[in-house]
Amino acid sequence: MYLQLSSKLNYITLYDNCIIKTFLILITIWNAKLNIRLLKAFVVLAEKGNYADAARALFISQPALTKQINLLESQVNMSLFSRGRHGAVLTANGKRLLPEAEKVVRQTQLFMQHAERVSKGVEGHIAVGFGLSSFYLAPRCIADFRRDFPGVEMSLTDLPSFQQYEQLQNDELQVGFVRVPPPVALEYLPLFTDRLVLVAPAASPTMSVAEWLTKRPLLRLYDERGRGLNAQIDRFLHDNGLFISSTQLTDDIQTIVAMVVAGIGVAILPTSVTHIAPPELMIFPLTGESISWEVGIAWDASREDVIRDNFIASVAAAFPGHPGSAAMRQAPDHTDA
Repeated sequence: MYLQLSSKLNYITLYDNCIIKTFLILITIWNAKLNIRLLKAFVVLAEKGNYADAARALFISQPALTKQINLLESQVNMSLFSRGRHGAVLTANGKRLLPEAEKVVRQTQLFMQHAERVSKGVEGHIAVGFGLSSFYLAPRCIADFRRDFPGVEMSLTDLPSFQQYEQLQNDELQVGFVRVPPPVALEYLPLFTDRLVLVAPAASPTMSVAEWLTKRPLLRLYDERGRGLNAQIDRFLHDNGLFISSTQLTDDIQTIVAMVVAGIGVAILPTSVTHIAPPELMIFPLTGESISWEVGIAWDASREDVIRDNFIASVAAAFPGHPGSAAMRQAPDHTDA
């Protein structure tokens, strides 16, 4: 019985503390707004020089303006204006305080304008990730978004999907161009289907895919960089009964392309490699099982972010015909890229 009563009292105390804190916050906000309003009345009256014109400029009655000035004078404990037939004239103390009051009012106006732009998602920052399949698409989506939202600062980072999933959950990234569906609780929007292609040197005899793989080393990325692509390649080889003579690992797609051109080996890469392929390469579309996967954008919908939502809408508008553009989804496990 004592424990139950103690628990209830603790709950009531916590509840009361929350109410008190909320009340104090509201009082602080109200006082801040009141003080800004009083300072604005001070600045406008100093500019106009009489109560009637200042009241009209502030869209309040003259008695209301008089009340605001009186309240401000009581707060600063000094007279700011001398009243007479010629209107309101600044006192010596009023003249000394006016520049600071003007600065505060101006800064407040700038702050409110900035806050409005931030609330609409037209100012701020967004971090976007992209991977192997989207290195051509992602920058173009960024460029489209920047045309509509020039005030938003953007960063674009090249990361494999498994790292993007983690950074999306930690809010280090706000949107990621990744394999979809993601293996974690993220919203996603499918954009296109990527496929595997075989890349070989152009100055070589014509051979089948099986011959290329058994006669030349297969150039691959390290798992830290291309875990998902490597898993896709392994599934393709296994499901289609293909074998490789040897492998050689490297850090990035550009190096693989250069090594293929040099005749060191062949590579299995995403179709997107066609955007950077020099004429010294031959690209062979592959057929069979496990040659394709979905690519899209993913984000953590549990966090509110107007800029992110604007970016998602911009990307979705660029893919009006894709079946995934009509709905945002969540997904089960999938290998990353």
